[in-house]
Amino acid sequence: MAYWLLKSEPDVYSYADLDRDRQTIWDGVNNNLALKHIRTMQPKDLALIYHTGDERRAMGIAEVISLPYVDPKLEDPKRAVVDVKAVRSLPQPVTLAQIKQDPDFEGFDLIRISRLSVVPVSEEHWQKILKLANI
Repeated sequence: MAYWLLKSEPDVYSYADLDRDRQTIWDGVNNNLALKHIRTMQPKDLALIYHTGDERRAMGIAEVISLPYVDPKLEDPKRAVVDVKAVRSLPQPVTLAQIKQDPDFEGFDLIRISRLSVVPVSEEHWQKILKLANI
């Protein structure tokens, strides 16, 4: 199982939206590296849903429930998507500021490649984020 961080503008699609919908297609990814990450996702992988913009914080956990496939709304075979379902909201959202001030997150792509919308998360970083979220 792999761990991921998926970024979304909360006014476009928030974790609360995913929780309400129960599952969705994770689409709208344009960056080549982010698309490469999507193409490596597998069912049962877990992902933090991270609100960008003014919020900048991880809000909940989702599970990847499909293999990657071509975005059905587009005719571009390079534009991959996956289906995700809501698992749980974080009891305590974890902010970017918390992550940046913790030396254990040195080298984390969320900080290193800040504009990347799909970020791999090491097991060590995943566990640390869950601890910060009071899970």
